[in-house]
Amino acid sequence: MSDNQPPGYGYPSDPQNPYGQQAPQGVPPQNPYDQPPQQPYGYPQQPPAAPGYGTPPPGYDPQQAQQPYAYPQPGPGQAPYGQPLFGAGGPPWLATPGQYGGPPRTMATAGDRFLARLIDLGVLIVPLFLIEFVIASGLGSIVSGIIGALLVFGYEAAMMLTQNQQTVGKKVMKIRVVSLAHGGRPVDNELWVRAAVYGLPSAVYCLGSLFALLDSLWLLWDKPFQQCLHDKAAKTVVVKEG
Repeated sequence: MSDNQPPGYGYPSDPQNPYGQQAPQGVPPQNPYDQPPQQPYGYPQQPPAAPGYGTPPPGYDPQQAQQPYAYPQPGPGQAPYGQPLFGAGGPPWLATPGQYGGPPRTMATAGDRFLARLIDLGVLIVPLFLIEFVIASGLGSIVSGIIGALLVFGYEAAMMLTQNQQTVGKKVMKIRVVSLAHGGRPVDNELWVRAAVYGLPSAVYCLGSLFALLDSLWLLWDKPFQQCLHDKAAKTVVVKEG
C-alpha cells in the first residue's frame, strides 16, 4: 500500500495548515488557532459601537448609584432602622383630638394618676380589708397576699378590657390608657400584660411590695412619656382627654 496520499486526504501533513491551503507568496503561514474567533455563521453581524458608548444617561447620579441598598420605609407606628420610635416632639397623635372626642390629648400628670389610684384603692378597700383580717387569720399572710394580688389584677384587667381602658379612678380624673404606637386602644394582650405587671407582683411577700412601690414611682423620672413599669411592659401611656 502506497504512503503517498493526495493533498487534503486524511490527516494534514502540516499541523499549522490543516486545510492544505497555500499562503500567498511573501506572507508567512499563520496558525488558525491564533486567530480571534469569528461570529457564528447565520447570525447577524454586530454593528460597531456608536460614538460615545459608555456615556451615562441623562440624570445619572454616580453618588446615588454608590449608596447601599435602601431598606423599605417603615409603616405607621414603626420606627426607622436604628432610630427611636418618636422624635423630640413625641408621637404624632398626641396633639390631635382624642379618640373619644374632646380637646387634644396631653400626657396625664403624676398627680392625676396618683389621685386615680387613691380612688381605685377606695373601691377595693373593703374586699382588701376582708382578705387581710379574715382570710389572713385563718390561712396565713402569704395566702392572703396572693388572694389580694389576684383581686387587684382582676379589677385592673376587667376595667381596662370593658371600660374603654379606664378604671373608676381614671374615669373620675378623665384620664385613659392608650397605645404608645398609635394613640388608640391597645390590643387585649397588652392590657392583660399591663394588669399582670401592676397587680400580680404583690403576691410575693415583701419583695412584691417593694416592686409595686418602684413601679408606681417610675413615672416621676421617666421622660418623655411618664410611664410606669407596667406601662413599659405593655407599651402604653396614660393621657388626659379633657
